[in-house]
Amino acid sequence: MMFAALAFLSSASPLCAQDIGASLPPLDPESPLEPLPDLGVDWPDLAADPVAPGSPAAPTQTDSTAQLRYRVAFNGLGEVDGAAIRERFDALSVLKAGEGKAANVAQIDRRAREDAALLRDLLRADGYYDASVDTSVASAEGGGLVVTLDVQPGPVYRFTAVDVRGLEEAGGKADALREAFGVKAEQPVDADAVIGGEAKLRSEIGEAGFPFAKVGEPEIVVDHDSRTATLVLDVDPGGARKFGRIVVPDGALFSARHIQSISRFEPGDTFQASDLEDLRRALIATGLVSTVSIKPVPGETPDTVDIAVAVERAPPRTIAGELGYSTGEGIRLEASWQHRNLLPPEGAVTFRGVAGTREQLAGVSLRRNNFRTRDQVLTAQMVASNLNRNAYEAKTFQIGAGIERQTNIIWQKKWTWSLGVELLASDERDTVGLSATPRRRTFFIGALPTSLSYDGSDDLLNPSRGYRLSGRLSPEVSLQSGTFSYVRAQIDASAYQPVNDRVVVAGRVRFGTIAGVSSDAVAPSRRFYAGGGGSVRGYSYQAIGPRDLNNDPVGGRSLTEFSLEARVRFGALGVVPFIDGGNIYRSALPSFDKMRFGAGIGARYYTSFGPIRVDVGTPINRQPGDARIAVYVSLGQAF
Repeated sequence: MMFAALAFLSSASPLCAQDIGASLPPLDPESPLEPLPDLGVDWPDLAADPVAPGSPAAPTQTDSTAQLRYRVAFNGLGEVDGAAIRERFDALSVLKAGEGKAANVAQIDRRAREDAALLRDLLRADGYYDASVDTSVASAEGGGLVVTLDVQPGPVYRFTAVDVRGLEEAGGKADALREAFGVKAEQPVDADAVIGGEAKLRSEIGEAGFPFAKVGEPEIVVDHDSRTATLVLDVDPGGARKFGRIVVPDGALFSARHIQSISRFEPGDTFQASDLEDLRRALIATGLVSTVSIKPVPGETPDTVDIAVAVERAPPRTIAGELGYSTGEGIRLEASWQHRNLLPPEGAVTFRGVAGTREQLAGVSLRRNNFRTRDQVLTAQMVASNLNRNAYEAKTFQIGAGIERQTNIIWQKKWTWSLGVELLASDERDTVGLSATPRRRTFFIGALPTSLSYDGSDDLLNPSRGYRLSGRLSPEVSLQSGTFSYVRAQIDASAYQPVNDRVVVAGRVRFGTIAGVSSDAVAPSRRFYAGGGGSVRGYSYQAIGPRDLNNDPVGGRSLTEFSLEARVRFGALGVVPFIDGGNIYRSALPSFDKMRFGAGIGARYYTSFGPIRVDVGTPINRQPGDARIAVYVSLGQAF
């Protein structure tokens, strides 16, 4: 190749001829040779001390394609915020991506040069504009190589002036908005601080009532002589506004009036951008919408802003099925068909059927979400069922209706409540007397179930601190060999206390009573029972409490339960040792005698929508007929 180049020069055209010798400096035979161009390889240093052949640092005749392993080291990062820079470097570095893996000399050299440039950019982003990064490679003890990035950060540049122009038009909110930006004179020229301040200003100016605000791009001018910089940011607030009307296109899925009932703002309220995001999430949560567009538009008056809402419809119908088996319940097949907007707006009608070894059911229900106001739900149902439990057999026809204020993951509420009415006719089988003689009775029951709950926890599906308290009250009138009335009441309380970042101790108690009538007079399906995954784990469903001569549970008028568990989390996984206890009593007042205890351990897999729970329990003081092991699987914590 060199010969060909020389031949080309010797045959060059006279047009290109010039006195080359006159234009070149005289050669110095003692001067070092220039590096070979574009090869990343230096000439050997002939003046260096010779290295003994075979020593660790000896430049042995290594094939350039030989596969070597290396590790990465740093020098000089201790002079800056090295932890933050290292975290970013590790996420972007090509050297770190290949650390510990085989690579040839050319690959290692290329990666080192790329990462030197990366580290310089990261240092500049933190205000170290004079930073320099050199690389070196040496043999490592035990074999392989050490690639070292030598850092000389230099002095940090600082802002001498920060000018946010235009905020004076925000009036009395200008100081708070300037404070939200946060970047001030004498602070380091930190790109993260500027970007974060810009994002915070955009958010806060929208929350302060300026829907049409414009925030420009930051302009930074760096002076390398004085090692300083200036920052200018132009802002146009665009005028403060209050909420006006909600506007929807013709033929929209929801009327403007219904969307207004879902929103958490009223006409005349100060505009807040977060209210629009909350409305978008609420509309998606209806299940009737696939995409939502919400835009502020000028209102009818200069001081108002209208909200233009446009949605794309999602498929309104759902067909669902479920097939399962358990030792206590046998085979269970459930299927349902639902139209989520059969009775607009948001009037979901569901037809549901169950075919199983111990349960058969057919029913229809109406659920109107966001009824008159957000998260208020109107329900109605009609159900015919046949239940065959160990405690009783019941053929029931039931109709009911209710209204409730519910909580959800979008808006977890402190207070929730429900009011309802139920009418049912039930033909039920149980046993009577010491001989456990079978009997069948027909009950006609009217009930007014109500509930009130307070949620002071920090999470709906996976609480780690706080407490919850709820009460249920159901006055009932029963017609069976005469007319009598009674009251069913239940109180539940739970508390959550973090021990450290990984461990949460959780506990709950439950008390229930039926007052005003003897236990035998209450329909078996309306009595209290205990045992199972949501009660005392380790026992089968409804297995705890008094039993007849056939060893079948008979239920009772009162109940006591408690649970205590430690929730230990390791990333997305967790383990939960637990102990539960409880019992059913035929008296009206619950007590703590003859308690049944269950203990075990659970596994948790934490997802974005809540933990998946698998609990394995065993009864500590089991009765004859109780299984030694019980397994429970569900979504969410046990309580």
